[in-house]
Amino acid sequence: MALFSSWFQWLTGLFWSKTAEITIVGLQASGKTSMVNVIGNGQWSEDVVPTVAFHFRKVRKGNVTMKIWDLAGQPRYRSIWDRYCNGVDAVVFVVDSSDKEKFETAKFELHQLLGQPTLKGVPLLVLGNKNDLEGHATVNELIKALELDKVLNRTVSCYSCSMKSQHNLDIVMNWLAARGH
Repeated sequence: MALFSSWFQWLTGLFWSKTAEITIVGLQASGKTSMVNVIGNGQWSEDVVPTVAFHFRKVRKGNVTMKIWDLAGQPRYRSIWDRYCNGVDAVVFVVDSSDKEKFETAKFELHQLLGQPTLKGVPLLVLGNKNDLEGHATVNELIKALELDKVLNRTVSCYSCSMKSQHNLDIVMNWLAARGH
């Protein structure tokens, strides 16, 4: 039976496969690389090295191949974000929901990025990561702090999640897979 299931998945992947190109951005230490690692191999680690410039990874989940650009969040790299967001199927903006002191900077950087003409209409997924930590912001608090209600003319979704516990990872994966073509 397992052999038939594997064969069936392979066959459906040939005819009904989709590709989604996604760029993941956010301030440093928000959990972007952890997200890519968890999506790619199901592994979460406390020992993640900060990304320098960018990291590219291809991940296949079911019949969806995701091409993921994981961009560095340090201030000196934020000016390159728009280059890697041009032409993608979705932008994922990751926020450390337990570090409320950085929300103002996150809001500024997010709106700067979305103001780029090349990103017109690109769907946006905001993830409030680290909801396993005490005092994390709720989805409504994130929406208000990041002024997501002011983001117009594009699909905008916001979820609370934890890459460490993989809370809401299934919802995030479904959202990303739906962006494929």
